This record gives sequence, C-alpha cells and structure tokens, in this order.
Amino acid sequence: MRTQQKHNIKNIEIFKQNLLVWAQQFNNVVWLDSNNYSQNYSSYDAILAVDAFTAIQTDYTNAFDKLKTYYTTTNDWIFGYLTYDLKNDTEALESINDDGLDFSDLFFFQPKKIFLIKGNTLETQYLNAVNDELEADLLDIEKSNNPSIEKFKNSIKIKLKIHKDEYFNKVTTILSHIHRGDIYEANFCQEFYAENTTIQPLETYNKLNAISKPPFATFLKVGSKYLLSASPERYIKKTGTKIVSQPIKGTAKRDKDLIMDSILKNDLVSDEKERSENIMIVDLVRNDLSLTAKKGTVKVEELCKIYSFDQVHQMISTVVSEVDVDTNPIDIIKTTFPMGSMTGAPKISAMQIIEDLEETKRGLYSGSVGYIKPNGDFDFNVVIRSILYNEANKYVSYSVGGAITAKSEPLKEYEECLVKAKAMREVLEG
Repeated sequence: MRTQQKHNIKNIEIFKQNLLVWAQQFNNVVWLDSNNYSQNYSSYDAILAVDAFTAIQTDYTNAFDKLKTYYTTTNDWIFGYLTYDLKNDTEALESINDDGLDFSDLFFFQPKKIFLIKGNTLETQYLNAVNDELEADLLDIEKSNNPSIEKFKNSIKIKLKIHKDEYFNKVTTILSHIHRGDIYEANFCQEFYAENTTIQPLETYNKLNAISKPPFATFLKVGSKYLLSASPERYIKKTGTKIVSQPIKGTAKRDKDLIMDSILKNDLVSDEKERSENIMIVDLVRNDLSLTAKKGTVKVEELCKIYSFDQVHQMISTVVSEVDVDTNPIDIIKTTFPMGSMTGAPKISAMQIIEDLEETKRGLYSGSVGYIKPNGDFDFNVVIRSILYNEANKYVSYSVGGAITAKSEPLKEYEECLVKAKAMREVLEG
C-alpha cells in the first residue's frame, strides 16, 4: 500500500536538482523532466521513481506477455524501458548487429519511492513506508548539492560506425528500395561511440539537458547502465480512454539571428519533402492506433505543426484515438511498437531493410522510457537525442537518424544527422 502526501516547495528548481543528486544512491532510477515546456498533454512537470521493490528484466522472447503478467500481478506503478529490439517479439525479425551497450531488451520496476512534481506541489508516494522515512528523505534531499555543470568538461574522441562515403552508399541503397516500391520511407540511423571511456553520468545529463531543455528529458539508471536523454518526442500517452501519439518528422536547425531563425522555421513549414515524410508516418500511426481503437475514433488533431526547441525546429503531428475501458494498456503499447517515426513505412519491410544496412543494434536508442499507473494510464517518450553509457564496459554511445524518402538527397540527410548530433557531441567532446 502506498502512503501519499503533498508538500508545497518554495524553490522547485533547486529542489529538482537536489532530488536528482539524492537519487544517485539507488541502483534503479527513472527521472522524467518536462523542463516546463508548454504542451497540451502534460500530467506532471517532473517525476522521479527510485529503489526497486520488484522488477522484470528480459530479452525480447514473449517480452510483452511477460510484461502484461508482471503489470497485472504488481497492480501498482511501474517504470522502465522498451528497447527497439522488441520488434523481434511482435514480428519475425532479428537483431544481429554489434552491441557495445548490452542493455536488456525490456526492464521495468515497481519503485518503493515516487516523487510527482506539478508547479510548486510535490506529491510523494511511498510503498510500505516506515515511520519518519519520508521526513528523513526530505531532509537528505535538502542537503544534496547538484554538481556545477560549468566546472564539468568531457574530452572524448568520438568514432563513427558509418563513415560519410559509406553513409551515402547506404542511403542510395535505401532509395533504390523506395524506387522499386519495397518501402515508402525508412528511418536510417548511425552510431557515434567511444570505447575505454569513463564519464560522470549525472553531470553529463545536466549539461545535455541545459543545452536542449526538451519536454521529455530522461535520466535512467539500471545498475551500471545509463540513459541520458534530451528527447523532444512523445511516443504514446493514455489518459482514461484517450490515446495520444505525437510523431516527429521534419527538422531544421535554429539560428541566433531572429530573422534567419524565422526564415529557417518558415522553410520547414513549406518543405514538401519534410511534410511528406511526416504525413507518411501519421498514416502509419493512424493504422497502428486503429488496432485497439473504438471504430471511427482515430483522428489527427495536429498535422505538421512546427514546435521550436533550443537546438532545432521540429515538425510534429498529434494523432488521437479512444479505446474501450477494459483495453489492456500493454496491448496498446504492443500494437504500436516500435513507434513509426523510428521505423518507416510499411513498418515491417522498413525494419528489415534498416536492420540489413545499419551497423549497430539499436537497443534502447529509438526505444522508449516511461511509466504505467495502476489505473492503466501511461506515458512514454521516444529515446532520441540521447547518450547511452555502460559504465562496466566503459562504452559511450549516441545515435542519430533521419527519414529517407523518394525526395531525399544523401548529403542533406547526412547534414541533418550532424544537426541532431550537435548537442551530444558538444557535451562529450567538450
């Protein structure tokens, strides 16, 4: 049984910083931060879940069925991640590329301690709390000091899994598949990595988050494995019987000059190639949502709307549906995963082609982190614009990708990848 309390916090930003420092003592941590970005479907400004009471960790084999059993048995909040390679559970696919990170395909845990922040209100939910435990924790949190991001500097030499000429050749191969009619669009990704490298996860996350201030930032720790994410994208959210998916397709860089920045934004609005790739994924998401939706309830609320973030302008669409009250939340996730923005269309053919051409197992990159509540509501992001770190293996990695369509030009696609990689490279290379 969870003990719930509410508290008014005078300086919520300082409290958030101290809370994340305090959380580092635990082996299992999920921190989700909206960075106060204005959005229509936000339930909380930030959430912290720590200290596993129970957990499930598995490879892709029957992973969604195992998760459904775990969620039903637990009947409580669960937090965790879904890797891209769970595609192998839902379809006859495989993941045979190199993997330096070695994350399990699926991990969720039932936290003993949950902190929910909205405005200046903190709601705590403690599982099987003992006397004065919360009061002692709040005192410890108040005493925690967040490391200064100004003093912290990495100096890491990043390597490429796919070099420029090879990237061009692979994109040309994808274009040949498109021209033959095998696919309409494919999200092709490449990895940047460093071996025998040590980083400070929290400080690295703080620096990345300060650069980007995205609405779906994540700090995840599972033992010695970390995700440090500045994601701007929601994968899927359930509130009551309403489902919301917000795929991103279409990117333009920002400029410090306001006039030039406005020009770049307007160019993105009118870019036929960017709009077409977004609309193709919207159609895919509509189809995925229809598998669990009530008849006639799948609708597009926003099509190709431009949202501006600190690093980039993005083209985002919002697709919604209604489900029956008794629809299992795991079924909604299973029938929409992996998210269309990270695969292509048709989804299965695109996943087969990109598996052949990519050099790296995606793992948690282009997967998702989030939570499911006891009442079946959930919220999950898309793991992009992220640094992944295996502390035991001393392996650091970030990947970026882009949608290849019939109108794609290899050089422009490569340049878009570099724009998306800018923040992660800056944080790691110093």
